[in-house]
Amino acid sequence: MAAAGEEDVVARYRSPLVSRYASAEMAYNFSERKKFGTWRRLWLYLAQAEKSLGLSITDEQIREMEANLDNIDFKMAAEEEKKLRHDVMAHVHTFAYCCPKAAAIIHLGATSCYVGDNTDLIVLRDGFNLLLPKLARVISRLADFAEKYADMPALGFTHYQPAQLTTVGKRCCLWIQDLCMDLQNLERARDDLRFRGVKGTTGTQASFLQLFEGDHSKVEELDRLVTAKAGFKRAYTITGQTYSRKVDIGVLAVLASLGASVHKICTDIRLLANLKEIEEPFEKDQIGSSAMPYKRNPMRSERCCSLARHLMTLVMDPLQTAAVQWFERTLDDSANRRVCLAEAFLTADIILSTLQNVSEGLVVYPKVIERRIRQELPFMATENIIMAMVKAGGNRQDCHEKIRVLSQQAAAVVKQEGGDNDFIARVRADPYFSPIHKQLESLLDPSSFTGRAPQQVAKFLKEEVQLMLIPYESEMGGKIELAL
Repeated sequence: MAAAGEEDVVARYRSPLVSRYASAEMAYNFSERKKFGTWRRLWLYLAQAEKSLGLSITDEQIREMEANLDNIDFKMAAEEEKKLRHDVMAHVHTFAYCCPKAAAIIHLGATSCYVGDNTDLIVLRDGFNLLLPKLARVISRLADFAEKYADMPALGFTHYQPAQLTTVGKRCCLWIQDLCMDLQNLERARDDLRFRGVKGTTGTQASFLQLFEGDHSKVEELDRLVTAKAGFKRAYTITGQTYSRKVDIGVLAVLASLGASVHKICTDIRLLANLKEIEEPFEKDQIGSSAMPYKRNPMRSERCCSLARHLMTLVMDPLQTAAVQWFERTLDDSANRRVCLAEAFLTADIILSTLQNVSEGLVVYPKVIERRIRQELPFMATENIIMAMVKAGGNRQDCHEKIRVLSQQAAAVVKQEGGDNDFIARVRADPYFSPIHKQLESLLDPSSFTGRAPQQVAKFLKEEVQLMLIPYESEMGGKIELAL
């Protein structure tokens, strides 16, 4: 493919997943260079294995293939594909052109899906290997945040209505727990991947059985050797012309689930930003709005939500594809898979990179959090006040009625007049409650309303999160120690 001039580039559509968002490593993983370079390596593995099992393939042919693995004439390949209307044969011819001695044995006994499907499986595995350390890094950064704020009381919300207190760190652990599930799911999906291997046109290995003159053991050994050379421990025993397209469902399902987790986390951050309790990082010269200079929009979290929605929808493609594969295969899977597989990994890549940026710079506003607690805590403390009055000799029913009246008066100030919650001031002013006036401060201590949240954070981070991150320590710059 000829290099395009600058004007050609800006005059044509380019996927923003590559041009604007995804990392160079993930973009390369789904690049044509990676794809067609892997095809050539698979042809080399096949030739090496066939030679070791007795087929008439020379060392010179092998060396010629090895010397030209990355010597790909993309312009010639494009011209061949235009002429032949077949991408695999176009690249067979292009490889053979620079390997004239090996031309006769390239792709020997194989079908197009030998290079196509096996390359896809390699790319999917490598894609997971790129995503997993990024996900582990996000979990690690959020764990640091949760540890720092494990004890800081904050108003909890159910139905987005004020509820019992939690802590800033405990709420963050809700996010971390979801991401830990995603880490396990991605690891499992990667480890469950098998190689398609050397199976022939309809998966029966008939062509290879013919090459080895009916020797079943050599056909099985060929499959094993090529699978090992490609870095897989196992190959699927049963395939049609393709590996089962249910494999793609499993791959995209775990990525869609990751998208759901990120969307929930970033929605929470956006809501907290509106409450002015927590904000994502905001650069010194960053502009929040072209019209409203004062704004600090949570644009990173919004980007994550936007892309996560796209990621969640992509699993519908392999579901539909697997459902309509006829018998040993139909080609209506090909164009669809070119889009959905790559886009799922590219999208997951950028939302993890963005979420890492967010998690490394979260800003907490303790005074705003305290103020919101003060507005809601008086009503939550009514039961504690009743118990204290009973201990001081009061009557439970009389106290309940007093509090009911005072709390409704305070609620009216808040809702009808827009004032602050003055319930405690009313309690202090009422002689009935004089026996416990000196206890009010301790009865309203926010830390007494957070239950075991700090202890839960410590237990979760130490016993679960830290252990899960151990395999990724080297990629995160050293041993992970949470000071709990």
